[in-house]
Amino acid sequence: MQKVNVVKNVLGANDLVAEKNRETFKQANILSVNLISSPGSGKTTLLVKTMAALQPEQKSIAIVGDLKTTRDADRLSETAWESIQINTGMSCHLYANQIAQSIDNVALAQAEFLFIENVGNMVCPGEFDLGENLKVILLSLPEGDDKVAKYPTIFRAADIVLLTKTDLKGVLDFDIERVRKEIAKLNEKVTLLEISSTTGEGMEDWVAWLRAQRGRCVGTKAKFFTEEE
Repeated sequence: MQKVNVVKNVLGANDLVAEKNRETFKQANILSVNLISSPGSGKTTLLVKTMAALQPEQKSIAIVGDLKTTRDADRLSETAWESIQINTGMSCHLYANQIAQSIDNVALAQAEFLFIENVGNMVCPGEFDLGENLKVILLSLPEGDDKVAKYPTIFRAADIVLLTKTDLKGVLDFDIERVRKEIAKLNEKVTLLEISSTTGEGMEDWVAWLRAQRGRCVGTKAKFFTEEE
């Protein structure tokens, strides 16, 4: 029972900071997007190309979580207005307080998008709110078509699922329809896009989806509308 209480306390404390982050993003009129996936699904490559596609009309800030190195943040600096690295050491996910600290001296209002590339993990990141407006889940073909059933939590929480590395269709034994059906059982309203950073398949639809979500943010002090509104 004590362990359960400790976990609830950790999540509760994290959620309080997450709400403060969300209010900060609202005041800055910036859309915050949390990207979650296993390592090697293509998050960094996708973000480099996504932020380039959004330019010059819309600027992006990128925050990257990794145990070690600044390699991904260095890559994202190619197209990001500002790129920030968070090294978590032994932690398998980002916490809301790490996001709060990383944006403390960042001029959020000068950009339109904040992309948070979470630590590569299909379990823990789904449990911890960072204050984001949207959760984007990536699943790559090389990972196999059984991952939705094995890791349901992140797919239940997804606002969109990107099926990445689709240039490998026909090369790998991957049942896309199986994945679609299993995601629909968990989250019937979620959008699923097939996408390849190599061939460009799906990129136009992905960028259009992002801009549409951004379009829900209106006024000098942003309000993010829910589907009910």
